[in-house]
Amino acid sequence: MTNYLDKSQQPILGNDVVDSETPQGEQWRASMWKFLLFSALGIALFIIPFQWDGKVTILLGVLTDALQALLGGSVVYVAMAIVTTSFLGALAVKVLKPNLHEDSMVKKLFDVDWFWLTARLLGMVFVWMIYLQVGPEFIINRNTGGVIFEDLIPILIPLFFFAILSLPFLTDFGLMEFLGTLASKIFVKLFKLPGRSAVDAMSSWFGAASIGLLVTMQEYDKSYYSQREAAIIATTFSVTSIAFTYVVAKTIGVDDNFVYFYLTIALTGFIAAIIMPRIPPLSLKPDTYHSGKSMLDEGIPAQYTTYQWAVNRAVTRAHSMPSLGQVFKRSVKNLFDIYFGLIPVIFAIGTIGLGLAEYTPVFKWLSTPLVPLLDLLQIPEAAEAAPAMIMGFADMVIPPINKNT
Repeated sequence: MTNYLDKSQQPILGNDVVDSETPQGEQWRASMWKFLLFSALGIALFIIPFQWDGKVTILLGVLTDALQALLGGSVVYVAMAIVTTSFLGALAVKVLKPNLHEDSMVKKLFDVDWFWLTARLLGMVFVWMIYLQVGPEFIINRNTGGVIFEDLIPILIPLFFFAILSLPFLTDFGLMEFLGTLASKIFVKLFKLPGRSAVDAMSSWFGAASIGLLVTMQEYDKSYYSQREAAIIATTFSVTSIAFTYVVAKTIGVDDNFVYFYLTIALTGFIAAIIMPRIPPLSLKPDTYHSGKSMLDEGIPAQYTTYQWAVNRAVTRAHSMPSLGQVFKRSVKNLFDIYFGLIPVIFAIGTIGLGLAEYTPVFKWLSTPLVPLLDLLQIPEAAEAAPAMIMGFADMVIPPINKNT
């Protein structure tokens, strides 16, 4: 492999790898293979769609389906244990006020404010009401809480298991740096975003929108994205995926023309991704960072071509990564953070949202302004379709809600 770093000069590194030494000689070749192999694994897991068992999916989807089948009905008990532990642990920390180290796992999982403690309480109450079938129909009905308990959570628990544990292959071994450097000028001009968001775009459009959101959340936590950039990515890139689009196409009977169907959606999403960052409310979001300052530098030194600098940054990032054991340990912590922070919120907000849709006219009122537009577009049964459009955004909104749980 060619070392594109001029050994006669002091390495100029991006801020995200400023503490790492650029590898030389054998270390360079080893780090290059590390970047290529682990990044290829990340792409194979999250991005490349293929047909499996009669449906278009990604490798992560195959693994998720296998684990879901293995868990069977026991997954609901796992969900109940997660939601109950999430609230009781948070309540204990809130009441007992133990002296926890800032980096403590207990602090990260259970030290939440009163709003999120209340959300966890609601999630725990709802999950037990649904399981015992005790309480108002608004909560325990099959079309409200039952959807969350029996349909959504059994998918999310195995999905998050594989997604969180394997996400570093996509984000931490140089792929973000490589594609980010190559796409930096294009993404800044088109979408007002850093180049590394190209990986978000691929994982969302080709893989799964929920995975794109997880990538965005982790990149924001590392201060690679500002609030504005994270909001743009979450609301423009993470709209739908090729696999989910195929499911929709098959459901409505247009899968014979899937290529044209998907290209239409992709073109529409591409145009929207160019326009939306330039108008409120996204254009008004502040460029503030989770740690207070940006950890990203996508500038290209004058002595390097774009490709040379992309390779250099990717290999240097791969070299700076710790052992797989340490990467796995960190991923397990992130997995528990997602389980204890997100699953209870899904039960709380999801059940209430579905209850409002099933038993109240709230979503009909909210969707009223859409009816004239749908009529203009000659959409059949516009009045009935409008509330369904509002409800259709729910699965895209719930993951980023967890940002500060």
